[in-house]
Amino acid sequence: MRLGIIGLPQTGKTTLFNALTRGSQPTGAASGKIEMHTAVVDVPDPRVDKLSEMFKPKKTIYAKVTYVDIAGLDGSAGKAGISGALLNNLSQMDGFIHVVRVFADDNVPHVRETIDPLRDIQAMDSELVLNDLIAVERKLERLAEEKKKGAGRDKAVIERETVLFERFHEALAAETPLRDLDVSAEEMKMLSGFGFLSQKPMLLVLNLSEGQAEPTIEYSHKHTKIVALQGKLEADIAQLSPDEAQMFLAEYHIEEPSLNRMIRLSYDLLGLQSFFTAGEDECRAWTVHRGATAPEAAGEIHTDLQKGFIRAEVVAYDDLMALGGMVECKAKGKLRLEGKEYIVQDGDVLNIRFNV
Repeated sequence: MRLGIIGLPQTGKTTLFNALTRGSQPTGAASGKIEMHTAVVDVPDPRVDKLSEMFKPKKTIYAKVTYVDIAGLDGSAGKAGISGALLNNLSQMDGFIHVVRVFADDNVPHVRETIDPLRDIQAMDSELVLNDLIAVERKLERLAEEKKKGAGRDKAVIERETVLFERFHEALAAETPLRDLDVSAEEMKMLSGFGFLSQKPMLLVLNLSEGQAEPTIEYSHKHTKIVALQGKLEADIAQLSPDEAQMFLAEYHIEEPSLNRMIRLSYDLLGLQSFFTAGEDECRAWTVHRGATAPEAAGEIHTDLQKGFIRAEVVAYDDLMALGGMVECKAKGKLRLEGKEYIVQDGDVLNIRFNV
């Protein structure tokens, strides 16, 4: 899972990236300059901690998410759209984290002079939408050429694609992001290789100054979430040792860093969930899409487990915690065997039976 951190210049993108990664990348890249920084981050999950306490394994491994700090997208692409290496990198992201400046700082002037979060959100949306509109228009031109030639691909396939891309064109011309449209599984196959930017899920991060109240933003789109955090404060907390960070949070009556919630929201944004494997050797969180079957979950652990899948021993995390162990869960009938059709639930603890 790769999430691109985007936003106008001087919004705090790299500050947020440093907070996520406990890094020290220099902030303030020049406007329009393309830069990419990548890091893999653990998804905070207290359930993993509890399982580790119960099983006392040699290793404890959290689910992962990859964040890419992307500089260079600044609202200046114009009618030609986004091009080159920047577009290639943006297209490969599974979703975007759009950092929106809400804080005021005379030492860091806003590129548009005034603080207006909704204006900046709409500016970024417009850039993504415009880029997709250009791509859709080019595709429709190629489809029209195919129709004229009358040879090559099946006419019915060309017609289905034309209908789909005309629907996209209508939405984009009305400045509607493609993530607002319902697209079937069959239609998604037609879109393979396009990587439309406005179709990707979006997490808006409102970057506040310390103590600043969260503003009310009237913004409603599908596959979109909003979270507010104090980016500079979060970056400062991230640089502290675990003990110092805990003391700081306790002093200010903060239950957990807002950054943790943001990571979980970005994980949830893509329709992902966690299941667990637990034992003396290892307690680990694994990532699957919601709706995944038991064999698909087994495949996340190892392809051999999916090929040779027989059954999955399953216990819900809450049942395991309530009863205190696998033996107790089995005695109470909470440890069950599930077959190939079983849909894995968030928090399931699995042991895969297989034969290769």
